[in-house]
Amino acid sequence: MKIRKAYKFRLKTRPQLRNVLSQFSGSQRFVWNTFLALQKERLDRSEKIMSYVDMAKELTRLKQNPETSFLKDVHSQTLQQTLKNLDRALKEGLRKKKGFPKFRKKGRNESFKYPQGIKLKDNSIFLPKIGWVKLFLSQKVEGKICQVTVSQSGLHWFVSIQVEIDIAKPTHSSTSAVGIDLGVKRFATLSNGEHYLPLNSFKKLEKKLAKEQRKLCRKEKFSNNWKKQKRKIQKIHIRIASARKDYLSKLSSNICKNHALVVLEDLDVSQMSQRKSLDTRKKSQALSRSILDQGWYEFRRQIAYKQEWLGGQLLLVDPKNTSRTCPKCQFVSKENRKTQSHFCCQQCGYQGHADEVAAVNILMAVGHTVSACGDTKAA
Repeated sequence: MKIRKAYKFRLKTRPQLRNVLSQFSGSQRFVWNTFLALQKERLDRSEKIMSYVDMAKELTRLKQNPETSFLKDVHSQTLQQTLKNLDRALKEGLRKKKGFPKFRKKGRNESFKYPQGIKLKDNSIFLPKIGWVKLFLSQKVEGKICQVTVSQSGLHWFVSIQVEIDIAKPTHSSTSAVGIDLGVKRFATLSNGEHYLPLNSFKKLEKKLAKEQRKLCRKEKFSNNWKKQKRKIQKIHIRIASARKDYLSKLSSNICKNHALVVLEDLDVSQMSQRKSLDTRKKSQALSRSILDQGWYEFRRQIAYKQEWLGGQLLLVDPKNTSRTCPKCQFVSKENRKTQSHFCCQQCGYQGHADEVAAVNILMAVGHTVSACGDTKAA
């Protein structure tokens, strides 16, 4: 079987190279915004949107224009890839009603993609029209290179190398199955009784971040002091994200190595983190921050691809009543869970920790039984 895998490394950059990378990513943003504006004008006039081929022809004319001749300095395939991404975003937005694509702003999602022409040698990577760039190679890259994405995150530039590997269909070394209940007080509670406390990387640095953001507001925008203060804030955000990513990676790897079947609730995180009414705004905002601080979707994403690599399986089930159902007599009532942590069945008297009960229900009553009926879905 063929699997796709990505390696991400930090580039060793100097001011001159950072300027070139910024020029490349800025050109992608210019092309995206220019053609998005053209497409919007055509839709406003009730005209058919331009196809990718038409946009590619118009891009060639743009390069001939003296005012936009700077596009010639950028590798043509990266600009073409931007047009392909825009074409796909327009089609998905119009056909699947995912919303019209948005204009890109400087400093947000700075990146560009190479579909081919990449070379690796020792601890250096060759980027067309840029040259050989050294990187922090933390592991050996194996497989055929499919595409490479160069992106900026915080103060540094990174390269993500996507490869295709042909391997034999894996067989998981374990035969056990586990249900997992995700929460805020306990990040993950397993049906076998194990539980993991949340890292709360944002909460730990929330006050420090707010203090530094207040300092930024008191400085003149775009001044040298303002830029220095903004870099301080960026470092805090990088620290928060890196800590969360490291925690989720280690935890998901540990679970996937020990269990062939993992069952999770199919949670709609975006819906759960939306603001509620004015009466409960302060409380709901705090809950939303706590939910987003956990990284539930990233945790689920990591388990999905790691299980695929190891030969295991991830199933998603309906979260309805998982914490209100008695695992012993199957009695369902909201009175079964009167507090956050305590579960007591009003019919048979069974007691236990609410999160552990939910995890057991996810695996036994919902995971296995519903899987046999075909009502679950794989991630």
